Amino acid sequence: MSTSDPIRAHVITGGFPVGSPAGHDMDYARLRLLELLGSHDEIRTTVAGDFTDIDKWLPGCQFLVTYTAGPFANDEQNEILRDWIEAGGRWFGLHGTSGGRAVRVDGERRGRKMLKTSHHATLGSFFLNHPPVRKFRVDVANTDHPLTRGLPESFEVMDELYLIELQDPEACTLLLTTQLEKDPSPPGFGFIYDEDTSLLPDGKTRALGYVKELGQGQVAYVALGHCHSRASNSQPFVDESVTASGETPMSFRGSWETEAFQKLLENAVEWGCANAQ
Repeated sequence: MSTSDPIRAHVITGGFPVGSPAGHDMDYARLRLLELLGSHDEIRTTVAGDFTDIDKWLPGCQFLVTYTAGPFANDEQNEILRDWIEAGGRWFGLHGTSGGRAVRVDGERRGRKMLKTSHHATLGSFFLNHPPVRKFRVDVANTDHPLTRGLPESFEVMDELYLIELQDPEACTLLLTTQLEKDPSPPGFGFIYDEDTSLLPDGKTRALGYVKELGQGQVAYVALGHCHSRASNSQPFVDESVTASGETPMSFRGSWETEAFQKLLENAVEWGCANAQ
């Protein structure tokens, strides 16, 4: 990457309520992303914990990176975000960015259901649920895209396997997928949903990463990236493919410790700043 003018990136990393890790090691994720961006002398990076003041940070910015668990752009903020993308901005969303607000379900004592908003229409996907942390194979559906360049055809990770509903499948170029015919979540685990709309037409493939054009800009999303520390862990248990006992590791980095995910993040920086060159 080389450009005569500085490039500005903006990183949103945080949970809900404000200051809460919301079950993730936000400090670790934030530090890793800032280290990656900071390795490029031409990039200047600003940081926020949610989308509240996005109108202040997006002007003059070329690249937005989000790693959130709860915070999402409300209708007004989403309009600002969408206008920015359509004018040429690039947004790279990770993991919980496809989530947002959860609401109580009538008749369910503990169950909650995710609420779909305009944020998801712009991002291009909506989180339904994930089974307990498990080991699974990620298939690279498109090896020619700048975001997946240099990745193997498939790789294994330990992570939260997100079930995401694509909002406009025809507008999305699939980058990463996995095979999972049925949500293996035990009864009462995770979020409630009416129908498993994350399955692709073949009845077994699920999207884990994609890119789509929006006006002159682009949006990319990758569902991988769960991490937690002893202080932020909220996993009641994990799949036996992670630990034979099913006990949750108190410190978990998952995909972050794989070469493939690191390469994907490096590619994302190159892709995100390409519009400034």
